[in-house]
Amino acid sequence: QYFNFVELPAAALKFMPKPVFVPDVALIANRFNPDNLMHVFHDDLLPIYYTMQQFSDLDLESRLFFMEGWSEGVHFDLYKLLSNKQPLLREELKTLGRLLCFTKSYVGLSKITTWYQYGFVQPQGPKANILVSGNEIRQFTKFMMQKLNISLEESSSEEYIVVFSRTINRLILNEAELILALAQEFQMKTISVSLEEHSFSDIVRLISNASMLVSMHGAQLVMSLFLPRGATVVELFPYAINPEHYTPYKTLATLPGMDLQYIAWQNADREDTVTYPDRPWDQGGIAHLDKAEQERIMKSTEVPRHLCCRNPEWLFRAYQDTKVNIPSLIHVIRQTVKSKPGPKKQKWSGSLYPGKVRDAKCQASVQGTSEAKLAVSWQIPWNLRYLKVREVKYEVWIQEQGENTYMPYILSHQNHTFSENIKPFTIYLVWIRCIFNKNLLGPFADVLLCST
Repeated sequence: QYFNFVELPAAALKFMPKPVFVPDVALIANRFNPDNLMHVFHDDLLPIYYTMQQFSDLDLESRLFFMEGWSEGVHFDLYKLLSNKQPLLREELKTLGRLLCFTKSYVGLSKITTWYQYGFVQPQGPKANILVSGNEIRQFTKFMMQKLNISLEESSSEEYIVVFSRTINRLILNEAELILALAQEFQMKTISVSLEEHSFSDIVRLISNASMLVSMHGAQLVMSLFLPRGATVVELFPYAINPEHYTPYKTLATLPGMDLQYIAWQNADREDTVTYPDRPWDQGGIAHLDKAEQERIMKSTEVPRHLCCRNPEWLFRAYQDTKVNIPSLIHVIRQTVKSKPGPKKQKWSGSLYPGKVRDAKCQASVQGTSEAKLAVSWQIPWNLRYLKVREVKYEVWIQEQGENTYMPYILSHQNHTFSENIKPFTIYLVWIRCIFNKNLLGPFADVLLCST
């Protein structure tokens, strides 16, 4: 993933072939894995889009150069949407000349939009410091839909469920029965799509108006980022694969501002799974392992946590096919979706942020030589009176002057008297902010200086 470079003095140019100048502003990057749709979106398209947003001259007239050495791959048309100029691969640069001089280039990608780590150093899971929200994801999907000529208006008022079908491996063996059961249970049209049989534009068009997306765990589920707000994602996991250990799509669906409901279902019945021990190892086969290890894997009821990317027990279970226990699945969905699933019409205050709290004050009182109290009060943000907000909380940070750490508190009221860890004859810095609905954080008010 990292570029190496060698420095030379400008004078060395006279010993080299005559340079060919690249006139375009260039973004030079490595793609992560252009054959896997999850990696294409998470590791390439979103980072490219937001890297281009950061620099005004990386516009639609700039050119992408991919230097990792892969061929175009099956999803190359998606990369083409990010620029009006044909992206160039490392292999193609040789045809331009032996020595290329980029007149203006940016090298590498911002990874500020990524939310998942794939388990190279520790078992896979959400990134420790996720910086992206649903707002950035939805700005990107709006751009992609415009480039694909898909209207953002409701294409039809009809509500429907989309079942994402896998056609090569990790199959749903009773897919037709599942589609019928979902249609009957929710009294909604239910349609099946697959990457092999539908164009990318058609899939986006269907998903962007769907009420629910149902799919086996797999890269195609990254398409859930095109779902409308209020829709439901149902991810199906094969036998022995713990949904809590593989959460790229749960993490995506539950990002603040994505406004999606997420449901995981796992096949709990060994009888409802079809395994393929004799396939090649990279398709989940285990015939190359010794007999004792094969037996252990066959008997195991849960794949232990593991590193990427060749764990044979994970591959064996990941590539099995599943007969979905339909009553069990409907029961799990119904625990979350009580009535009809579907996009919720956004109330206009749905994602408005609180302003600063007003008139913050603090008053100290000292009891003897070792005890003190700090009474802090404030008024509500001025915009709160105009909003219908489900839950309002206040976050207060108290820091002793000169110290690096602070004590955070979450409070429901506009005043509080603090006594824990408050010392007499000390200066404290106090920050206060308002929070709507757990994740809409307002700005901190000006810091208070409070002396006990």
